[in-house]
Amino acid sequence: MDKKLMAETAAAMVASGKGLLAADESSATVAKRFSGVHVENTEPNRRAYRDMLFTTPDIGNYISGVILFDETIRQASLAGPAFPKLLESQGILPGIKVDGGAKDMPAHPGEQVTEGLDGLRARLDEYFKLGARFAKWRAVINIGADIPSAGCIEANAHALARYSALCQEANIVPIVEPEVLIDGDHTIERCFEVTEATLRATFQACYTQRVSAEHMILKASMVVSGKGCSVQASEAQVAEMTVTALRRSVPAALPGVVFLSGGQSDEKSAAHLSAMNSTHRAQLPWPLTYSYSRALHQAALKAWSGKQENWKSAQAVFAHRARMCSLAAQGKYSPAEEKKAA
Repeated sequence: MDKKLMAETAAAMVASGKGLLAADESSATVAKRFSGVHVENTEPNRRAYRDMLFTTPDIGNYISGVILFDETIRQASLAGPAFPKLLESQGILPGIKVDGGAKDMPAHPGEQVTEGLDGLRARLDEYFKLGARFAKWRAVINIGADIPSAGCIEANAHALARYSALCQEANIVPIVEPEVLIDGDHTIERCFEVTEATLRATFQACYTQRVSAEHMILKASMVVSGKGCSVQASEAQVAEMTVTALRRSVPAALPGVVFLSGGQSDEKSAAHLSAMNSTHRAQLPWPLTYSYSRALHQAALKAWSGKQENWKSAQAVFAHRARMCSLAAQGKYSPAEEKKAA
């Protein structure tokens, strides 16, 4: 295990003012996104869309790494270079999603467990040769009546730990993503309880599987009210309760924590992250930054809408959103900054 390489990778992933772009949507997920802007879900269109994002001028100032999908890591820019090489030329680390997706969990109605461990060792070796220096595995935790169960949390924690150990064996930094979903009418207090329990179980499983905490990254969901809850928590509440859950559960040895947007709006995901960094940064042993998908490039997708003539304007939209997230990672985001022209 090349600890030096992984330590350098992890540190670069959470460099000050930078975060990750999650461009790892499956073809099925891309189909849903494309349908909203009337773009046909074809391989050339998926390639062109990613190319538009990855060739945005100076994007390396805000993006430290990009999580790719299996199809994408094998594609090349319209200008010629393979996507991993293109990203590296801008000082951006290529990463890869390796899980097989969340599947219904037997004997656990309403709950899911993520699959994909079979054959993972060989896939990781190939991905490393293709240029990937970090990976991601997402677990899904639903909140509802009598769920999540201990069995669901334990099964997903175990899979995250097994995946992490295999990644580190391959000199790839693992991102563990135990996402507590925003769907439901639960209160922020209930979300806090589930988030803390899930994080505790995840890191206990990682410890049991001898995963090195110094060479992994947590991709966390924020502690928020469920979308259907009649009382939505304030930005200050979200920041305080998220930071408290992390401090109680996450080893100080971790190089950093990145957040998913989890269905929040572009502005809310930035405001919540900024509140954590502006108010609580001194209390924390690790940097807090972003690993957003929709909150980084949904607006750019709409601006592009599959048309070559919209390429530059869509890149300007993407660069603006990336700058907003960068400010949030520094605790400097504000509505006034949001209104500035891209």
